Amino acid sequence: MKRKLGPATLAVATFAFAGAAQATNGDQMIGVSATQWGMGGAAVAAPQDAGTILTNPAGIATLGIKEVRFDTGIGLLNPPRKVNGFESDSNFYMMPSGAVAFNVNDRAFIGLGMGGLSGMGVDFPDVAAAPGNQSFVTTKQFFKVAPGLAYRVTDKLSIGGAINIDYQSLAIYNAGFSLPQNQVYGYGATLGAIYKLNDMVQLGASWISRQKMSDFKWNIAGGNATFPAPLGFQTWTGGTAELQMDAPQQISFGIAVRPIKSLLIEADVKHIGFSDVMNSIPVTRTGGLPPSVPAAFNFGWEDQWVYAIGAQYDLNDRTQLRVGLNYGESPIGPEDVNNNIGSLAVTELHATVGVTRWWTDRIATSVSYAHAFHNKVTSNVAPFNTIELEQNILTLQVTYRF
Repeated sequence: MKRKLGPATLAVATFAFAGAAQATNGDQMIGVSATQWGMGGAAVAAPQDAGTILTNPAGIATLGIKEVRFDTGIGLLNPPRKVNGFESDSNFYMMPSGAVAFNVNDRAFIGLGMGGLSGMGVDFPDVAAAPGNQSFVTTKQFFKVAPGLAYRVTDKLSIGGAINIDYQSLAIYNAGFSLPQNQVYGYGATLGAIYKLNDMVQLGASWISRQKMSDFKWNIAGGNATFPAPLGFQTWTGGTAELQMDAPQQISFGIAVRPIKSLLIEADVKHIGFSDVMNSIPVTRTGGLPPSVPAAFNFGWEDQWVYAIGAQYDLNDRTQLRVGLNYGESPIGPEDVNNNIGSLAVTELHATVGVTRWWTDRIATSVSYAHAFHNKVTSNVAPFNTIELEQNILTLQVTYRF
């Protein structure tokens, strides 16, 4: 899609593009549903709801579904954040999710999952150390729909797969330029497997492919402006700017253990390939564009290893309690802070709690709370910008099965 852009300089584009992308593990949410959040994101080996079709599709074959199961929910994200001491407005974001899974026969299951898996935004009145000392506002959304299926190969092994249909939107506004709301679509795939080693131990693995997105495109009008030396006064005729922002590949492994019938403990490790999609994003330039339009946005994100552990305790036949921890080193290092002045994707340690209550044999509600502890990163090169973030996430979920 294309949008018209006024004849303003794009000098601070590098700072703003990443500004919309921030969440928990880099720009990826650690969970889809309240049960996943309550386990600290550790859910690849022993999933607890139909939302597993988005993370490990094999899981829908392990839920004991007799006919059909629905899981739907909403998350409320509160991310207090600062750049050089300036606080961002727009501090609340909604994160919808939902999934349904059907029992086709004793071994085959089909399902559909959907959810907002990445994105947020910033709304800073000023960023002192940024060029021009100007305010800027950004929004980014990434939403996935995943139809899939699972098959119970044996009583011990289940496999599954899902097709990913992706939607992504991006908008950037500041005093230097504006990139109006733009939507693109993409695709990918998810594969997974779960193996029950014995009555106590269960193993899981999943692979989410790189999500290939279509290109964002903007029309840039002709104009003129005076730039810092040595450029000076410049005139341009106008043209287009185009870039592609894919979502990263993810590979996860997990082990779940039940030392006693009422206690489940799971530990997961996940690799997120940020360096393939957020290291350097080329910009395709056509026509006569202002010299401030770069050839690439060099964000410099590094791959991330994520470690999650969660525990679930059955208080009784109808109530389950959960607690979890999740850690992943920030993909943004001190050397790249100045290229990510709006990208506050720096939280590392998360603590989570959750509870599920079955009101009847068919209906349950789940609630989880997650806190991403405050973290800040300061540039080790001039102008020594500092970005900082913490997060609070409350998630509600309703389950119906029959």
